[in-house]
Amino acid sequence: MTYSRGIFLTFVLALASLQLARLPYLSIVGALVLAILLGMSWRASLGLPAGAQAGITFTTKRLLKAGIILMGLRLNLHDIWASGINVIAIDAFVIVFTLIVMHAIGQRMKLPEQLTLLTAVGTAVCGASAILAVAPLIRAKEDVTALAVSFIALTGTVGALAYSFLYPLLPYDPAVYGVLTGATLHELGHVIAAGAAGGTSSSEMAVLVKLGRVALLIPVALAIGTLYNKRHRWERVQSQSASRLANLPVPWFIVGFLAMSALNTLDWLPEYAVNGLLSLSGLLLAMAMVGVGLGVSFQAFRDNGRKGMMTCAIGSSALVLFGVLLVQWFY
Repeated sequence: MTYSRGIFLTFVLALASLQLARLPYLSIVGALVLAILLGMSWRASLGLPAGAQAGITFTTKRLLKAGIILMGLRLNLHDIWASGINVIAIDAFVIVFTLIVMHAIGQRMKLPEQLTLLTAVGTAVCGASAILAVAPLIRAKEDVTALAVSFIALTGTVGALAYSFLYPLLPYDPAVYGVLTGATLHELGHVIAAGAAGGTSSSEMAVLVKLGRVALLIPVALAIGTLYNKRHRWERVQSQSASRLANLPVPWFIVGFLAMSALNTLDWLPEYAVNGLLSLSGLLLAMAMVGVGLGVSFQAFRDNGRKGMMTCAIGSSALVLFGVLLVQWFY
């Protein structure tokens, strides 16, 4: 079994998505969503090359987790703690509120449970990155993951544009506006785009608040994975050749994420190494999203697209309103 064809295909399309994400307007959409779209377009127009499936599966399963591990280098836990109890409390309130509300909306819409959970965690925590971290824990299929990422990308992009246009009309100083954007927008790219409207202080505060939500990804992912699997009582078949890493009570890639966060917090790596590894993380995640796009079933979009988009839109709107209340309460 060879992996080269599938890995090479995802690599080329991932590079294309990263370049496209540098263009005006497309930068708000983000490389991960563009990677999914490129993968879907390739499969719809050209199909999969012979012998590529093994490499594509390797990319979506293994390289995805490697990218999540390296993503931990984004976090400096000292900076988040130094931002104060208000920011940490706002992030915690936002995540709990969003998960509860979106789960209730998804149930009301009769959306499949996995899609509801992924959409909720993407909205509550950090967009596609959170979805990618939780999907393996609940054994979500590629088309479900792609749907959730697409919903989050669309609503987050609309939100970022709306914030940018409405900023002059909002009764907030730049720092408070930054808190609001960081607490209520989905992707880090959305937060950066919207926070820029308020200047440097707004951008810095927005990113800091957003990274606080990213820091809470680990307990949220573990809680969702544990509760979901306990509820559904997955039957686990252990083979004699199973890796010890696979049998850890805490998924090994989340342990790696925490280790990378610790390295960055302790400042044990030079800045050029951190930047290089974060770039590698972005490439690996983009490759995984290409693989997700290549495996998408369009039937899933026909079955759940409308209900999923409504769930995400209503939940995101509720999050904005809740964020406004929190900002007024704390500031």
